[in-house]
Amino acid sequence: MRVAGAWKRWGWIGVAAGLCTAVHAEDLPAAEPLVPAAWAQRAALTPDARTTFDWIQSSDDAGRKPFAIVDKKQARVFVFHADGRLAGDSAALLGAGPGDHGTPDAAQRIASLTPAERTTPAGRFASEPGHNLNGEAIVWVDYDTAIAIHRVRPGASRERRDQRLASATPTDNRVSLGCIVVPGAFYDSVVAPLLGRSRGVVYVLPETAQPLLASLQPPADRLVAGR
Repeated sequence: MRVAGAWKRWGWIGVAAGLCTAVHAEDLPAAEPLVPAAWAQRAALTPDARTTFDWIQSSDDAGRKPFAIVDKKQARVFVFHADGRLAGDSAALLGAGPGDHGTPDAAQRIASLTPAERTTPAGRFASEPGHNLNGEAIVWVDYDTAIAIHRVRPGASRERRDQRLASATPTDNRVSLGCIVVPGAFYDSVVAPLLGRSRGVVYVLPETAQPLLASLQPPADRLVAGR
């Protein structure tokens, strides 16, 4: 872990062909010049997170709200202040099932989700602070599919989950029901002060072969309707 200095998601990436085309890094508008400290933090991002960060900054997509980028391929989460400064990053546990679709009725049947349904959906989400049924403070990413950012929890699996978070590779980090699970110290020192106190934006990057930035665009019909 490194620490530096209600509308819901626009929908995940399943936009019909023709409504959204591939967006490549060379098609991005030029980002505003960054101060040396910002360049240093940019170098700490994974390649996909860096491309996403550049787009967020150049388009002001986060709307001056704190935001997070979750790189599912690397099982890592980056949390930023509203002005784009990196607050910290950490390994994360993600949904056990591969894929970028959420399970619509997950909140009603968490205990009976099959392994394939335990996914972390990709897309752009409007996050907000909240609590689970046990009163634990969490950050809701997608309330409808019961996806949140929360601390690693005590219990029978605690030690194994801590070991997975501490491992050097992301290959053993796919164990959750779909939530984005982070170390308690990281949640308390980085997530809670930013996303845990106000609304924000969480960008969950896809792990399938779909275009990276196209997955973070709003559906075309919302753009036409001005919503």
